Amino acid sequence: MLVAGFAAGPLRANCYLLAPSAGGECVVVDPGEEVGEPLTAALAEHGLVPVALLATHGHPDHIGSAAALARAHDVPLHLHPADAGWHDGPFEALSDGPLRVAGLDVTVLGVPGHTPGSVAFTVTAGEGGRLVLTGDTLFAGSIGRSGDREAGAELERSLRTKLLTLADETVVLPGHGPATTIGRERAGNPFLTGAGA
Repeated sequence: MLVAGFAAGPLRANCYLLAPSAGGECVVVDPGEEVGEPLTAALAEHGLVPVALLATHGHPDHIGSAAALARAHDVPLHLHPADAGWHDGPFEALSDGPLRVAGLDVTVLGVPGHTPGSVAFTVTAGEGGRLVLTGDTLFAGSIGRSGDREAGAELERSLRTKLLTLADETVVLPGHGPATTIGRERAGNPFLTGAGA
């Protein structure tokens, strides 16, 4: 499996390209602000053609380029409808469960808290390995911000019931900052103390 990523925009949000291999179809996860040039370069470098855009949530640093890219490549944006207010174009509604796209078996996990429509995507990475793209829900050494106590409780519940149930070796590709693993975060993330099994 091919995974390529880069940080873009004022908030240095991570944008990822996922594909079964180079030279074919791919999916673009979190096409945020100012991703045009680095995305074009990454697509050319790996010989990839995007067939879908996936959004972990609706904040501009994660979908700022989505409308333009969807038009330019004639591909759909997949977004949870609870975050539709941040996007002014058409989209396909995400919901919990399996999603087959670009030859990849993706599982959508609703993880509300950072935003009402936050989701994570798990993908089988070959050889039995798994990836999870967590957006702004889980980072290396930190978790996402929530707006109030109710959202904070929802975020904690999402972490405990959706992300910390994944295997320790699952690779975490967050919305900002470096990659990590579920096991590393379970053991050392100060915001997760007592949250996991």
